[in-house]
Amino acid sequence: MFLSLDGTAWIQLLNFGIFYAILDVVFLRPVGEAIRKRRAYITSVRNDYDRYRSETQRLNEEADQRRAAARQAADETIAEARTAAETEAAQIAEEQGSVAAALVTEARTTVEAEVAAARAREAELSRALARTLLERATGALS
Repeated sequence: MFLSLDGTAWIQLLNFGIFYAILDVVFLRPVGEAIRKRRAYITSVRNDYDRYRSETQRLNEEADQRRAAARQAADETIAEARTAAETEAAQIAEEQGSVAAALVTEARTTVEAEVAAARAREAELSRALARTLLERATGALS
């Protein structure tokens, strides 16, 4: 009589049904809803992480491009400035070279004029020197 279906079996079956209904309402549904919410949260965090990672990568690439463009612009600016400085230095050297050549020419002219004047007075100065020496020599004898 182990497997006989009597009134207690039906009561136990009814008790199990009521227990399962209460368990479902009190525990299984809230836990299932909490698990679903947690999975949705984890999925949203994972999606946000992927989105932020790709955005970070894009921003890093953009920053690298901007740095490269800035370096290129700086190199071009430096090259232009160097060219302008070399051109200006050449112009200044040419202008100052002309000034120096004019000064050299003027100095030569002055020196040549002074040498010519000295040579023109050479005979007169020689006579004056000879006269002075003669006067000293004759003055010492007298």
